[in-house]
Amino acid sequence: QVQLVESGGGLVHPGGSLTLSCEAFRLVFSGSELRWYRQSPGKEREWVASTSNRPSIREYADSGKGRFFIFREDRESKVYLRMDRLIPEDTGVYYCNVSQGWGRGTQVTVFS
Repeated sequence: QVQLVESGGGLVHPGGSLTLSCEAFRLVFSGSELRWYRQSPGKEREWVASTSNRPSIREYADSGKGRFFIFREDRESKVYLRMDRLIPEDTGVYYCNVSQGWGRGTQVTVFS
């Protein structure tokens, strides 16, 4: 069974940065499409970013374009989400996702 473990969340002021990471276990990582989602308080879970490498593609929700960067290290079975210029609306639990399942999430809180 695939296991995804997120880390890197935390408390940050507006304008700050965080880099989230997700490590995958028991997954054929190199050919997988990898995604980040988030669930903000009182809202539905929403897609944030995706990356695939066959072909090499990165895609972002409008909310993160220009501020978020998704990248992967296939040798380490990890995918990252670099988030810059964070705003309070970015607050939420961030989840790593592949077609086989979800991680448990990591909390990001942006507060003044």
